Amino acid sequence: MSEIRFIDTTVRDGNQSLWALNMRVGAMLPIAEQMDQAGFESMEFFLSVMFKKYVREHKENPWEWVREGTRRIKKTHLRYHGGMHSAFEKTPHCILKLLIERLVSYGLTVTRTSNCWNDFAEFKEEIADLKKTGMDTVANLIYSVSPRHTDDYYARKAKEAAAAQPWRICFKDVGGLLTPERARTLIPVVLESAGKIPVEFHAHCNSGQAPLCYLEGVKLGMRILHTAVPPLANGSSQPSIFNIAQNLRALGYTPAVDLKPLEAVEKHFTAVARKDGLPMGKPVEYDQSQYSHQVPGGMISNMRHQLKIVGMEHKMDAALEEAAHVRKDFGYPIMVTPLSQYVGTQAAINVLLGERYKEVPDQVIQYALGFWGKEAVEVMDADVKDKILSRPRAKEWTQWEQPEPTLHEVRQRFGVQLSDEELILRFFAGDDYVNALPDGGKPREYLNGDQPLVKLIEQLSKRKDSNQIYIKRPGFSIRMEKRSAI
Repeated sequence: MSEIRFIDTTVRDGNQSLWALNMRVGAMLPIAEQMDQAGFESMEFFLSVMFKKYVREHKENPWEWVREGTRRIKKTHLRYHGGMHSAFEKTPHCILKLLIERLVSYGLTVTRTSNCWNDFAEFKEEIADLKKTGMDTVANLIYSVSPRHTDDYYARKAKEAAAAQPWRICFKDVGGLLTPERARTLIPVVLESAGKIPVEFHAHCNSGQAPLCYLEGVKLGMRILHTAVPPLANGSSQPSIFNIAQNLRALGYTPAVDLKPLEAVEKHFTAVARKDGLPMGKPVEYDQSQYSHQVPGGMISNMRHQLKIVGMEHKMDAALEEAAHVRKDFGYPIMVTPLSQYVGTQAAINVLLGERYKEVPDQVIQYALGFWGKEAVEVMDADVKDKILSRPRAKEWTQWEQPEPTLHEVRQRFGVQLSDEELILRFFAGDDYVNALPDGGKPREYLNGDQPLVKLIEQLSKRKDSNQIYIKRPGFSIRMEKRSAI
């Protein structure tokens, strides 16, 4: 039992947590086959929010990643991230089911997903529904720090998770809050309470402690770890596969991974980061404020990105500080999608307007009404809940019930002749944005960072608009010339 297996999160969580999903499809495709050679047990590969993000901002069709990525990755099991529940907006079940069916057809037969309150009684039906559609579920048991999240709480929740009969449980430290000391007391509780259901370990590096917690977890019995390849590791992402594998070997364990092909992967993504101005993940210094606001890795880069768009990036620290106040007002929800987004969005609004709860988005009203978990109604600060629900907009939501159109009705809205994949694309991204896609959303080509010169020459040789190309750098020059046949 000394072998440790790995789930790779580079192109999903690394991309989302560090780069706010700003890595284009064309940047992932050239290195996909190299990633497939490393021997990962599986790779996180896709999530539904990519439809809106990639179509609207990158002008790319993310189905191209699904089609081409699955064609190039043959050895490694690929995972979808999400389930048959809505992450942010209330999405019809028929669309979510159709999405799962299409992903299963491409070989994505495992998903990792959560109930944001660790409410496995509500989650049990979804796990069974996913299984019927051909997808096994890794159910997240989400770690949090608050007066409510005790050892007894996690013992009870791990037993409830196991009773829901997922394929696996994933102990998920989304905020990077776990300390080695806490790991030594809590992980044995989780493993024992999970019984025969295998447990994975997923943690973010926000506080710099995740690599140490992984090693403690392995000593305590964890055998499946989530890691990423630099520069998409560390920071607000997962620990580096290179660092964890090296330290495991030093402790006498056997990492089930081949690091050699990953050297080219690291080189490629480093070249992508430099080309597109994306940050390099690096170990962070310990920050005590992380335990106050608890904003998770996937949100920090997105909050900064959104504030930057409106010219208010300098308000980031104030927004994080305000998030701690909002979270307390909301009853210490676990800072995970979508609850973390509601807390973070409300905190940013409070800071930008200079007054708490002067304006609230619809999702916060829904939160106070229990739409996103009945526990919210019980744990919210009563005065804050009254302030949110006293406005006219709240009255409109009080009697609302989620519409559940049939797939036929959805097709009538978007077009009865559409393929399943285009219907899904248009539902999530919007008709106007899909219609505006240049060249049908075909991804822009990127050179392989492992052999940039060879690839550059190859691409330049195909150009038809130049007869001569001359490149000169210190100590190096190259001339290419097209000549007429004699």
